[in-house]
Amino acid sequence: MAEYPQLLHTVLDAVEVRELAEFYRRLLGLQYRPGDDPPAGGEDEADWLVLTDGQGNRTLAFQQVERLERTTWPRPDVPMQLHLDLTVPDREALEAQHRRALDLGAELLFDRTDDPDEPLYVYADPAGHPFCIFVA
Repeated sequence: MAEYPQLLHTVLDAVEVRELAEFYRRLLGLQYRPGDDPPAGGEDEADWLVLTDGQGNRTLAFQQVERLERTTWPRPDVPMQLHLDLTVPDREALEAQHRRALDLGAELLFDRTDDPDEPLYVYADPAGHPFCIFVA
């Protein structure tokens, strides 16, 4: 059993997935995960993209949404929005980390542990930010 879940990458919602991924790729000197590069001359229909560091470690991911209100931070009208994906090696570790998350104050939002390919739990942290723990 893993003592702690591992951070996989940070996921940012975006109306224009490629545009936001490209901004961060350039700003931070990251690379696209193999297969996520912009298409050569074709129409880009990406709804999920991942950026990696120089060693191939995932750092940021971007997922398509239809609408996204810009944050008004530091005013609280529209808070900052993101979620974290945390991984564990197997179902036993998933259940152990599930209990730990709840004990530490997380609120269970969604249980998809019946998925044979990617069992997961989705939680809200004590401040309300969502995160997932799933079997990698």
